[in-house]
Amino acid sequence: MYKTIFNKRESFKFSRFGNKGYSLFSCLGREVLIGTLSVATLTYAKADGISTRVEKVDSTMQTTGETVMLDEVDVTASRAPLTGGHAARIVNVLGRDEIAAAPVQSVNDLLKYAAGVDVRQRGPIGAQTDISIRGGTSEHIAVLLNGINICDPQTGHNALDLPVDISEIERIEVLEGPAGRAYGTSSLVGVINIVTKLGAKSSADVHAEGGSFGYLAAGGRVNLKQDKWNNQLSAGYTRSDGWLRSKSGRLNADYEGARAFYQGRYDDDHLTIGWHAGVSDKGWGSNTFYSLLSDEQYEHTTKYFTAVQAETKGGKFHFRPSIYWNRFQDRYEFYRGAPDKSPFNYNRTDVFGFNLNSWFDWILGRTAFGAEFRNEDLVSGNLGEPLDNPIHIHGTDRNYAYGLNRSNLSFYLEHNVILKRFTLSAGFTAVKNTWNEMPFKIYPGVDVSYRIGQNWKVFASYNISLRMPSFTELYYSVDGHKADKYLKPEEMSAVEGGVRYVSEGITGTLSVYHHHGTNMIDWIMDTSLGEDAVWTSVNHAEINSTGFEASLKFRFASLLPRQDVLRTLNVSYSYIDQSQNKEPGVQSLYALEYLRHKLVAGLGLHIVSALNLNVNYRYQYRVGSYTDPQGVSVTYKPYSLVDARLSWDKSHYSVYVEANNLFDATYVDYGNVPQPGLWVMAGVRWNVW
Repeated sequence: MYKTIFNKRESFKFSRFGNKGYSLFSCLGREVLIGTLSVATLTYAKADGISTRVEKVDSTMQTTGETVMLDEVDVTASRAPLTGGHAARIVNVLGRDEIAAAPVQSVNDLLKYAAGVDVRQRGPIGAQTDISIRGGTSEHIAVLLNGINICDPQTGHNALDLPVDISEIERIEVLEGPAGRAYGTSSLVGVINIVTKLGAKSSADVHAEGGSFGYLAAGGRVNLKQDKWNNQLSAGYTRSDGWLRSKSGRLNADYEGARAFYQGRYDDDHLTIGWHAGVSDKGWGSNTFYSLLSDEQYEHTTKYFTAVQAETKGGKFHFRPSIYWNRFQDRYEFYRGAPDKSPFNYNRTDVFGFNLNSWFDWILGRTAFGAEFRNEDLVSGNLGEPLDNPIHIHGTDRNYAYGLNRSNLSFYLEHNVILKRFTLSAGFTAVKNTWNEMPFKIYPGVDVSYRIGQNWKVFASYNISLRMPSFTELYYSVDGHKADKYLKPEEMSAVEGGVRYVSEGITGTLSVYHHHGTNMIDWIMDTSLGEDAVWTSVNHAEINSTGFEASLKFRFASLLPRQDVLRTLNVSYSYIDQSQNKEPGVQSLYALEYLRHKLVAGLGLHIVSALNLNVNYRYQYRVGSYTDPQGVSVTYKPYSLVDARLSWDKSHYSVYVEANNLFDATYVDYGNVPQPGLWVMAGVRWNVW
């Protein structure tokens, strides 16, 4: 925990510890607590799930003797930095303690426990997973690493190929609903931001684990901190034999991957500079992941991530520039190791971006303004327009013969009014993309909240966002697919309202929303065409989604302080209903399939001494159907899963055993791709110094 300590005769001082800090600013004669550390367009602040009591002060900096309860501080859904307690829109945060206690091996697995997030898994342990929010698809969300957009414009299938181990993550922030005003054109229905941690002091740790299906993983981290400088390097390796065999009898859901990540920070009284560089390299047997025409599919991806970010301190104007370059390489084999049967698909995408976020305080509130430029360049073996000068594909006798380049330019303006109990955040982003000669278009948004007493807050919002088609949606026309390069951008407008309650022992949220999507993109198949049917990318006219989410979190250390067995209990539920024009005999690959019901629950127990048990439950009911190998249409069946983690946790080491799908349930997230049954693994983590 982090505290700001003060008395009535001293002025407030800014303090910073690692990724977090507090400061105070005066707005219309009232003082409010504000998290101030930010990266790119995000504000990082305390997100440990513990409410904070501070003494309320008046405009003369004198204490009033009244205590004010603020809810947990998390990243805000605005351009200007605001705490979770004063933000007008809710951001769900999976904190460090929740991450460490979860029986998971990847960020993909961890997001299964967020009620509004749909995790459609083809391969476990991070092999291949589609992540979506509130009935959208994997193309509809913006994925950020420390505030930097790492979305691959070629495809959203591999959006969470991360260079970091789950043990390096400080927290994961999930913003649900359109967020174009704050996070740009990728955030059609939401944002997922992965925030890594830097050690508060020089340290090192290692970990290793193994289990079912030939699973092995190992990694380590070293952090060196001296004065104003902090540098950290980590690396890891993971492999598995897999759980599926092809018709030939060969295991073909295997996985092997390695990653490395370097991050650093310089911090003085006037400036903070942060940087990172990482690589993720992995390959996995894809069995029937993408098509029934082959059960010998394989995919290999290599991703590089670099970014430099800064923040000024002091003065009236605050500036937060960032610059980044990411490279994504993909090789897809329809027949594994047999290019003579079907040529391999090679793609390479380079994304360069620059962002300047600025804000200042004045008598009417806090105003933010800035601009962002992003260039996306694709060279491919089969996607895009013919290149005048083909580029050789390293290590092969092939060339990148096709490609496409497009740039996105956006400007934004936002104003925030923050009163004692009322917050209003309103603004717009103006977007222009060079693809398809798109003109500048404005996408507005407004969020409002009102705090009732010390514990309650009501909130409402209206936001509009857009998404450019991926390169795959525009040009993938092989292996039973036919793309349309004239697809229009998708657009989404949404209204949302709800109520939130926060106390020391209980946090609860209830929200209701309605999304209206136009020109929504999907791959569909007209089954009435029989053997001539192919998957075609199209713009659906409209899709309307209405839903609600409810969550409760109990912290028994506050509710029942005389006992120490019960620690936490979390229960969340999400419901969605979609309506769209659907012709008879038309099968959807993505947009017309969604989770109607999702229920998640988690219980944390302290058994004895250092022994802890965490149990997670998940129920899902999916709307939609798929065609089995016999050509029969099959509707998705609901399923329930239980995961558990038993650990012995000491200050310098932890020994644990985990079980996923504890009761060996049979289920699928995608048709014709059965998921593994009971998966048991054990491991150890040791803090070397």
